[in-house]
Formats: sequence, C-alpha cells, structure tokens
Amino acid sequence: MTEAAVWPEVERAECLARGAALKWASGIFCRPEHLERLSQYKKREIQRTASIHTRLKSMVQSYLEGVGWGLEQLREARDELREVSLTLKEAGLESDGNTDCLISLQKLRDVSVDHRQLFAAVSNLPRLHAIRSMVLETERLVESRRLLEAHARLMDLEHWQDDILWQLHGASGMSASSLSSEDKELVAKYFSGVGQLVDALGKELWAVVSSSLALARQNPTPFVSAVRIVEREEALDQALLAERGGGATGSRSLPAGRPRHWRARFFQVLEEAVSARFRSVSYLHTRGPGLAGHLSALQHAVMADLATVRHLLEHCVPPHYQLTAAYLRASHRCLHTHLAQVSSWDLESGEIFAVLNWVLHIYNSPDMMGHPELVKETERAELGPLISTEGLEQLRNKYVQSVRKSVSEWMHKALQVELQDWQRDEEPETDHEGFYHTSLPTIITQMLEENARVALMIGESLRDQTIQMGLYEIENLLNRFREALVEFGKEHRRDPANNKNKFYLHYLLASISNCIILKKSTESLQQQQSSRSAGQFSRTPPNPLAALDRAVRRACRLVMDQLLLELKPLLPGLLTRPWLVQGDPVPKLCSVLESHLDLYGRVRPPCGQRLQEEAQWLMVVEYVRALMQKKLVCRSSEERGLVAQQMLQDDQLFREQENEVSATEVHPLALLPVLADFIRLKDPGMLTLEVSGLVAKYPDISEEHVSVLMDVRGDVSRDIRGAVLDLLEQSAPPLPEGYRPIFTDILVPPSTLAFCLPTAKCA
Repeated sequence: MTEAAVWPEVERAECLARGAALKWASGIFCRPEHLERLSQYKKREIQRTASIHTRLKSMVQSYLEGVGWGLEQLREARDELREVSLTLKEAGLESDGNTDCLISLQKLRDVSVDHRQLFAAVSNLPRLHAIRSMVLETERLVESRRLLEAHARLMDLEHWQDDILWQLHGASGMSASSLSSEDKELVAKYFSGVGQLVDALGKELWAVVSSSLALARQNPTPFVSAVRIVEREEALDQALLAERGGGATGSRSLPAGRPRHWRARFFQVLEEAVSARFRSVSYLHTRGPGLAGHLSALQHAVMADLATVRHLLEHCVPPHYQLTAAYLRASHRCLHTHLAQVSSWDLESGEIFAVLNWVLHIYNSPDMMGHPELVKETERAELGPLISTEGLEQLRNKYVQSVRKSVSEWMHKALQVELQDWQRDEEPETDHEGFYHTSLPTIITQMLEENARVALMIGESLRDQTIQMGLYEIENLLNRFREALVEFGKEHRRDPANNKNKFYLHYLLASISNCIILKKSTESLQQQQSSRSAGQFSRTPPNPLAALDRAVRRACRLVMDQLLLELKPLLPGLLTRPWLVQGDPVPKLCSVLESHLDLYGRVRPPCGQRLQEEAQWLMVVEYVRALMQKKLVCRSSEERGLVAQQMLQDDQLFREQENEVSATEVHPLALLPVLADFIRLKDPGMLTLEVSGLVAKYPDISEEHVSVLMDVRGDVSRDIRGAVLDLLEQSAPPLPEGYRPIFTDILVPPSTLAFCLPTAKCA
C-alpha cells in the first residue's frame, strides 16, 4: 500500500499546503519586477523549513524517550506482581494446614459461652425476681403523673434488660441478631411490661405537652417534668448512637425501640396541639359576614397563646428549644392550611376582602406578628408568606370577578330604570346649573368610586384591577345604552305623534348630559390607576371613552333627526313663489329652530354648543337643498333682486336665532349672503369672477351645484355657462385641512329633459 493510502490525512495536508503556497506566491509575484526578490524569498523559506524540521525532530525524540521509560516501569511492575502472587500462594497452603486446630478450639469456645450465660443468669436472679414489682410500681407512678419518678424506674428496667442481653452476647463481640430465638423469647418474657410502660409514659407526656398552654397558667410543674424526661431520652439516644457509631470492638447494638426521637415528637405534639386550638375556635357562622369575626377570633387566640408561650412556657424549656419561634412556625403552618381551605370556598366579595385584609394588613401589623416584642422571633422563625403569591393573585381575581358580577347586575338594573324614565310623562330633572340629567351617571359613578376606594384598602394592584374591571363594565353599559337609544328612536319614529313619547327630545338631551358626566367619571378613574399597571393586563384594554363617543354621536344624530322631522313639513315651501311674495315659511322654521336651540342649552358643554352649531348647519343645508330643487327660476333682474333680498332677510332671521344663543359666527350661515350675491349679480359676464370667489370659499362645490345656481338666475347664456363650467373643471382645488364640506351633503336632483320632436333641435 502507498503512503497516501495508509495516511490519507498526509495527502490532504500536502494538497492544502500546496494550495496555500500557490495562493501566497500569486500574491507576492503578481508582477514581473517582483521576480528580482525570488532568491531572497527562497532563502527565507529554506531557513524556516530547516527550523521546523529541527523542532519536529526534537519533539519526536522527547516522545520516544518517554515511551522507553514507561516500558521499563511496566517490566519492573510485572516482576513485582509475580513475586507477590507466589507469596500469597504459599500463605494459602499454610492456612489450609491449620484447619484441624481451629476445629478443636471451637469446642472450647462453646463451653466458654455456656459458662458466661450461666454466670449471667445466676448473677441476675435477684433483678429478675424484682422486675414484676418494679413494673407495677412504675405503672402506679405513671397513672398518678409522677412522671420523673416513673421515668427513673423505667430507665432502671431498661438498663437491667440491656445488661442481661449484653452479658448473654456482648463479651464475645457477637451481634444481638446472633442470639438464639429461645434466649430472646426468655428475656422478652421477663421484661414484657417494659414496652407497655414506655407507651404509657409517652402517652402521659404528650398529654401534658398538648395541654401545656392551659397548664402554664395553673401549674407548669408537669410540663417541666415532661421537658426533663424528653431531654433525658434525647441524651440517651445520642449516647447510644455515638457508641454504636464509634465502631469499637465489643460495642453494644441499639436496644429495641431506640432511638426514640422524643424531642422531635415533642415539637410534633406541640404543632398538633396548636392545630387543635385552631379547630377549637368556633366555625359556626364562618361563612358570610361571620368570616371577619372568625378571623378576629383567630387573631385574639393566637396572640393570647403567644403571650403564654413567651412569658411562661419559654422559661420552662432549655434555650435551644426556641419555643416561641417553634410556636410561631406551628401557628403559621396551621393558619396557612386553614386559609387555603377558606380560599377554596365559593366566597363573596365581602368575604374575600376580609381574608385579603387579614392576610396583607392585620397578620403582619403591630397587633399580630409585627408586634415589637415578636420581631426577632418572627425573623428567627422565617415564616414566609401566609398565602403564596399565586394564591393571593387567585384571591384578587376572585374578588374582582365577584365585584364585576355585582357591578354588572347593578348597571343592568340602573339601565332598566333609565329606560323606564324615558317613558315618563314629565321633563327630566335639572341640576343646579340647569342641565338635564337622570340618576344613571350618579349611580354608576358612586358604585365604581366606592369599589375603587374599598379595593385601595387592600392595595394599589387590586385597586387598579377593580378600576380596569369597572372600565370594561362601563364600556359594556355604554354599548347597551347606545343600542337602547337606537330602539328608543325607532319606537318614536314608528308613531311620532304619539303622546307616549312627548318628552322624547328632552330625554335624548338628558342622555347626552349623562354621557358627559360619565366621561368625567371615567377619566377620573383612569387617572387613579398607577402608571405601572399599564400593559399589565393580557386582555385588550377597555376603551370606554370610544364607547362614550359613539353613544353621544348616536344621541346627537337622533336629536338632529328629530329637528329635521319637525322641519320637514315646512321645507317644501322654501324658495317658491309664495315664499317670494309672503316670506313663508321662514318664521315658522325659525320658531322650530328657536325651541330646539333653547332645549340644547340644557345640555352640558361642549355638546350643547355643538348641537346648536349642528342645528344651524342642518338649517342651512336644507335651505340650500331647497334652492337646488329649482322650484323658483327668476324671470327678470328685478325678480333676482327680490330673491336675493329675501334670502338676506332669511339669513338675518337665522342670525337672530344665533345671536340669542351664541355671539360667535357660525360658519354655514355665511353661505346664504354669498349665494344671494351670486343670484343678484346684474352682469352675467362677471359670473366667472363670482364663481372663482365661491370656489375659493367653498372648494367642495361641484359643477352641478353651480349649474343649478345659473339655472335659478335664468339669464345665463350658453357661452357664459360653458366658460364658468370650464373654469370649474380647471380649478378644482383640494379641500383645505379642517374644512367641513357643505355641498357634499347636498345632492342635485337629476334634470328632466323636455320632450323634443325629431325634426327640432333641443334648446
């Protein structure tokens, strides 16, 4: 095989090296004059190659020396292992030869064990005879709660039992499990009452510990005795564990039932006693309004027990017990479990408020765990939160949902009352400023403000959630309110003359004022929210202001529809021959407009002023629409002057209505004098200039509108008309920013051509 087949990496490396060298050379010798330095580069590369070869030879030589030394060490280790193997084989042969000696020694050992057991039985006969009487005496002491004496007798009995077992098996270094079953049964038979005594004593001990809070106020002596016994047992457990853990030859094994861990059992019983004390607090009337009283009873019970522990029981135990901290931990765990159970109930908003207020404010206040005398103990106990962060969040959400349900119901009732008010046969009430209103915004505002105030007593986060919920409900209410307005308008339009809705317009105006009041309340609620609550909620944020705007727009539209409904019977008389002669029906139109404008003054600003402007806008639009119908076409210059004069008089009457309600000029009323000047113009040749000014002021005017105006004049020739229309076509300016179109709302009726004979030309 070739070298490349054995080492393919060498061939690849050589190819890469050649490629790199070629790339380097092409960069260096890119021009003919660079070849002059070829010898210098060649000499330098030869020196670099020699240096690399020298370093490679040195490295390979170092590796070869290390491999040789390692092989020499392996040879020496092999020789030593061979010697050790031979030595072990010789020792095994010698050990096999001594087996007979061990068998003869086993008989001697058995005799020695029997002798020791017989000696132990003889020496312990007096003790064995006294066991029954000691057990009975210890039982009597336990029953009379002479615990220290009973424990001393019990320790003596256990010591005798341990000594007998040790004498039976301990001296030989054997384990307790190596005893025969007969020996174990014999010892257990003699000491059969000891285990029962341990259980009886433990039962009395834990009964004393369980009632320690009550005993401390009367006679703490039994509790002190119980603590001393617990410490004795704990010390004995530690000594036995240390002796066994030492691993010395002949050490005793642990007696049955050891270690007892009575100190750990002491704290376990203490916690069970605390739990029982919590259960003793009456659970009657816990649900509903009684929950706050139940939590208050828990507070007083915990603080009373803590005072007993700190001032009485703490002095009855060793300092390392840290009994106050242990009681704090036990009561904290019990409270945690109990409140978790309470939180799982189907609570109302008032109950959830009581739990949150107790957990967040009362529990850690100076009246409970924040008491100055308990601060160090609380820090030492490391209690942690009474309810987890997730649990608190769930409670807050349950509170908000409960409040939302209540708010939704109240809003629904308030809306139903509002709808009933709309059917009343009397005007809406007015406030001290003379504006119409109903009870709806007051009910909604007070309810939401009160909920926000109560939630703030728990914390800003809950307040923000409650306000957010209130904004959602306001938005929903306003959507239903807008739908109710639409139905109210449909009902009125079905029978406008029905006296049932005699105050239809008045309650529409009151609804607009109500929306303005709700807008201020909504903005106040939004300002109360903390800035960090922005973006906190995953849902789409509420937009009650947009709903308010939609409701106000709908109500204003209904108000304008009602105005148009009252104006409609009078509008056909505008710009007709009777109008030109008698001036009718403009005074009647002004009378209707005046009555509406007076009512619009009962609406809170800025909607009151906006309604007045819209009413005048509507009046002008309908006036111009009547003009576009060409019911009056001028026949002479004098008639054009009369039409223009009558239009100016109408404008003056409209402005008088405006002056009564506002001192500012309304934009649409400026249109009538302009149209009057257009009709009054004596020289038709000046119409081009007049139209230029008209287009400059009202850029939304179309060719159709101007064509109708020229038709109304009745004296415009075809050439002038063509010039004017060409001007309009060439100079169509864009609508300026902020300009409200007026002619866009006025449609020009289609012209009807006169019937023409086939042989005649149409004029």
